[in-house]
Amino acid sequence: MRDGSWLSRIHAATDRAHRDPVTVRVVAYQLHGTAREGEDYRLVTTLLDARRFPARQLAALYQERWEAEAVFAELKTHQRGARTVLTSKTPDGVLQQIWAHLLVHHALRELMVRTAATRGLDPDRVSFTETLRSARRSVTVTPGSFSP
Repeated sequence: MRDGSWLSRIHAATDRAHRDPVTVRVVAYQLHGTAREGEDYRLVTTLLDARRFPARQLAALYQERWEAEAVFAELKTHQRGARTVLTSKTPDGVLQQIWAHLLVHHALRELMVRTAATRGLDPDRVSFTETLRSARRSVTVTPGSFSP
């Protein structure tokens, strides 16, 4: 195709006889402005129309999707803890806990933006996990010094 993508056919794992292939479009791209700069990636999609769905746009949107997935991981795995569950017994209590987690996450992200700005960095270059650890240390060493 004109945009560098190409069509291919794949089979579901359950289609052992390879009788029912699915036509897909393959978009080859590299990430820019990330820690994985220059690595080659392949995006496989059923969006076959290159005019309606340009390869460059699909690659950019897919990168954005993974940034959103990273935020979910920050909340669920790092901030809350992988084995920690919401403990409230009422729907209102659960909502309150969710809002609390979201507010703390927002405060941590704001701290990352400010830290990056003072150092002339892109905020994506600041580690969420390190920011979380630093905030946890500051809360336990000097309570009240970190306010969401």
